[in-house]
Formats: sequence, structure tokens, C-alpha cells
Amino acid sequence: MLAKRIIPCLDVKDGQTVKGTNFVNLRQAGDPVELGRAYSEQGADELVFLDITASHEGRKTFTDMVQRVAAEISIPFTVGGGISELHDVEKMLSAGADKVSINSAAIRNPNLIDEIAYNFGSQVCVVAIDARLDENGWTCYLNGGRIPTERNLFDWAKEANQRGAGEILFTSMNHDGVKAGFANDALARLADELSIPVIASGGAGCMEHFRDAFAIGHADAALAASVFHFGEIGIPELKEYLRAEKINVRL
Repeated sequence: MLAKRIIPCLDVKDGQTVKGTNFVNLRQAGDPVELGRAYSEQGADELVFLDITASHEGRKTFTDMVQRVAAEISIPFTVGGGISELHDVEKMLSAGADKVSINSAAIRNPNLIDEIAYNFGSQVCVVAIDARLDENGWTCYLNGGRIPTERNLFDWAKEANQRGAGEILFTSMNHDGVKAGFANDALARLADELSIPVIASGGAGCMEHFRDAFAIGHADAALAASVFHFGEIGIPELKEYLRAEKINVRL
């Protein structure tokens, strides 16, 4: 069985790492390059860097930060935010990123998934989905959780899978920053219905939440931000705990 992955996520705004609750009330958490290097040294399996206002502000992700990160860390990392065409993907990969994450751009232009998979390989294409559970079920949102769409989480995830996405990064907006656990029921359904890995995001507050994302949600990886950024959970300790709970992780 493939080892489960622990992935710190660094939301970057104006060159600084930030973290909020339910996608708002942002506070600073430090330099993204320094944090990335520290997580690499602590045993994180991968990193995700998201330029969280790029789509909203119509900007492109900063390539200089990606180059600095690539020079400092030895683990794979994904870059997202403002990536809307093949040229953006090429720029990020040339700067040193291993994968790109597309979210709003993929919903607006689903063919972008096919194009990335065809030109660079499915392993490069992470389709991120921000969804909120409401009276209509799990609704997908655009532009960092600002704009609701007509798309349903499970239908959209299946379409992304079929178009050639290499992974789905699912963030529950209901759970984001609340630290009450991941959306395990939705995760388990995604894991059951898709043929590609699912990354759990939104809700990590303690080590047990990571265990449950793997054991109940059947996620392939678990992503978190503030519990790592503010020192609430150490990655080496988390991995020792998960190993003791019979979760297969790389120590």
C-alpha cells in the first residue's frame, strides 16, 4: 500500500504566508521560503504553495518565489493561483515546481485539464476544488471561495478525473480553519468514486483528525496549514503517532 502523505500548505499573499478561518480573517505566518525549508527538513512529504489572491486580483503567481523555494527544498512541491493557460504551467515548471494546482480556471475552462495532462503528463495536474456543504449538497466555489457555481463536488471531481487530472485537492470550506476535523464522509465518497489520489484539506486541529482522514475518509494525503505554521503539531511527532495508529507513513 502506498504511504499516506503529510502536506503543509502555504497560502501566500503579498509575499507572506497567511492563514484564515473559513477563507477570511487572514493573519501572517511567516516567510514562505523559510517555512518550506523547515517543513522539508522536518519530514513533510510534499508542499503546496497557493497564491490565494491571484485569481481574484487577476494576477499571475510569482515565479521568483517558486525559484527560491526550488533552490531551498528537496521534496516535491505544487504551486497554484492564477494559473489559467499552458504558458503559466510551463513557467511554473521551469521555475522548479513539480506540479501545478488549478481551481477556478479549471471550472471556467475544463479543457485546461486535458491540455495540461496531454502536454506535461497527468502527474503535473492537481485539480483543487473548494466546496461548501449547503441545502443543495456540496457546491463548488470560484476565486478563493468567493463565487458559488452550479457545479457539484462529486460530479466535477469525476469529470476532472476523466479529463486527466492526476490528483484532486478537496478543501471543505465549512471545515477550513475551524480545526474540528476533515470532511470525512465526502472524502470517503470521493475516494470510492475516483481512480486518482484525493488530498484532504480543511479542518485539521489535532493528530486524531489526520488519522481519521486516512482511516475513515480514505484520503491519500492530508493537507494542513495553521497547525503546522503556528507549531501546534510537529510533523515528526505526527508521523510517529500515525505509524502507531497503523497508518502507513514515511518516517
